[in-house]
Amino acid sequence: MRERGETNIGALARERFGKQALLVGQTTYIGTVTAADDWHGPAHRKTVLPARQDSYEGWFHEHQPPSFYLALRRLQGVTTMLPTGLRERAIGVIYRPQTELASHYFRADLAKQFDALFHVERTRAVEPLERSALWIGGELPETYPSRL
Repeated sequence: MRERGETNIGALARERFGKQALLVGQTTYIGTVTAADDWHGPAHRKTVLPARQDSYEGWFHEHQPPSFYLALRRLQGVTTMLPTGLRERAIGVIYRPQTELASHYFRADLAKQFDALFHVERTRAVEPLERSALWIGGELPETYPSRL
């Protein structure tokens, strides 16, 4: 991200607090996410595409248990077992599956980027308290909001 002139909250925290900051990452292979198409746009539930094979998420899917935790700061010797030069997928308040490679993937070194990492094979979108038809993906059910 730094190569593209972007800075994330983790980099800012590390700059300000050094090793006192604990940087925790989360990756996923597939699932759903609540995100917008553009900044300041309405958020809705979106399907997360399966991760690319040349990404950490794809590598985890192929070589690791479905969900796990890595204490990267503590296990520095183990981090040498992680592949290097893979892409990492970043999904935040915006997710654009149609341009996912250009919009959400970047080259990363997880052991240098994070102190700890959670990988969850399949995520589930955070559900807003007030669901719109856009978030649900069509018309609201007749029983909305009671969900009977």
